[in-house]
Amino acid sequence: MEPRPSARIEIDAPLELVWSVMLDTASYGEWNPFVERVECPSPASVGDPIVLHVRWRNGSTARSPERITALEHPTTDDEGTTTACLAYVYEGLPAKLGLVRGTRFQRLSQRPGGPTVYATVEEFSGPLVGFAGPGRVADGFERHAAGLKQRAESLR
Repeated sequence: MEPRPSARIEIDAPLELVWSVMLDTASYGEWNPFVERVECPSPASVGDPIVLHVRWRNGSTARSPERITALEHPTTDDEGTTTACLAYVYEGLPAKLGLVRGTRFQRLSQRPGGPTVYATVEEFSGPLVGFAGPGRVADGFERHAAGLKQRAESLR
């Protein structure tokens, strides 16, 4: 079984507001303790390159080249549940060599009258996944989720 670092949090803010915070990559440095800076076209589109500048809990940093593979803007189904999804695939040298592959999904859902649920997961594969540090990625996702919650709820 491949590692799947993940995080989930409930946010007391409308899904559309949380989505706008997620897509405002220019402001990540103001609230995101994990992804401190993002290089990305604005507005972002599927197929666009995106470079994440991450800060691990120990203070070290890394640059992660990615490509957007899904950008599903908020839609509401017949029961009134609203969902949205952002996904991107890792394109660094280990991926090009087939050693570590990863796709990160960030999904939002909100039932009528309920909180927005933010859930993120990285689907890793490849022979060197252990060197990618799934545990530290999970820690980063938890810090990212907490920052997103704080930011969205402060803007509500």
